[in-house]
Amino acid sequence: MNTVPSSAAAPASTASVASLAAGAGAEPRLTSLSHGGGCGCKIAPGVLSEVLRSTVSLPVPRELLVGIETADDAAVYQLNDEQALIATTDFFMPIVDDPADFGRIAATNALSDVYAMGGRPILALALVGMPISVLSTATIARVLEGGASVCRSAGIPIAGGHSIDSVEAIYGLVALGLVHPKQVRRNADARPGDLLVLGKPLGVGVMSAALKKDLLGADGYAQMIATTTRLNTPGPDLAALAGVHALTDVTGFGLAGHALEMARGARCTIELQWPCVPLLPGVRELAARGIVTGASGRNWAAYGGEVELPADFAAAERALLTDPQTSGGLLVSCAPAALDAVRAVFARHGFDAAAVVGRVLARSGAALHVIG
Repeated sequence: MNTVPSSAAAPASTASVASLAAGAGAEPRLTSLSHGGGCGCKIAPGVLSEVLRSTVSLPVPRELLVGIETADDAAVYQLNDEQALIATTDFFMPIVDDPADFGRIAATNALSDVYAMGGRPILALALVGMPISVLSTATIARVLEGGASVCRSAGIPIAGGHSIDSVEAIYGLVALGLVHPKQVRRNADARPGDLLVLGKPLGVGVMSAALKKDLLGADGYAQMIATTTRLNTPGPDLAALAGVHALTDVTGFGLAGHALEMARGARCTIELQWPCVPLLPGVRELAARGIVTGASGRNWAAYGGEVELPADFAAAERALLTDPQTSGGLLVSCAPAALDAVRAVFARHGFDAAAVVGRVLARSGAALHVIG
């Protein structure tokens, strides 16, 4: 294992980076080095399904509480009667040009899967791939420091990692966490009658597309960074509520894709009330202008046959429904009697945009039914 320092060099100032670039030629924008940024560069659901179909099944020990069977957010392995280990990894190419912001977003996104299982992170390992002939060591150090700053906020160390010389810039984490075995919350345990609560607004993919086209203003960028670097810390407190039956986080497959995973796992139908779904400021207008990611179209192509839309559902609205979220919000399936407690948890952690966006029904017709 190549060790990656848990605390990289202090972030270089704008002046020092500019002076380094002036001496060695200006560095390219980080987003120009990637064919797809953030969770938008995930392999499309249909392709991933085809790849995994050919893999050989291995024996599953009884201690493995959560594996690959329902496309859940992380693996969970029971250690003893009081503890289960959560293990996950996530990494991607730049979604923004600022190196520190890229590191912060990637680390927040990776830790989200631990929170989405109902656990608390305990440590991380860094995964680093950088084009060392193109990017300066100061820029790479700022990426690592951005990730380290998020881990410090989560109260965990980066205890090592691995690095390679790569054509595209890549950064992420292996994240480990702990949870009580009885408080593991899978994505497949939603129950008919449950309400669905979404913790963060949608639109990160649209904002990233606008950023690449130089169409995202300073206020929009600030909104994008604020949502993508907010740790999903409500997860453990939500999992402790008896009325919370299922948890997942909304990332690269969009709200529709991750709601579908929940519906498939529980063998139910999910009804989304689209007008109730929170959106980041300005993204509806951007989507209406055709500023969307290619990943939203790939997502729709992969699972559109399982989704029932209103007849007059606009293309821009469909793009938002399938918009790939990087470090997106938690999606909670809870009994109606637990709704006030769920809202209180989100409010206590500062998630003021959390909203009821739908409900879970007995399986009938399409797995996902969208009400316009």
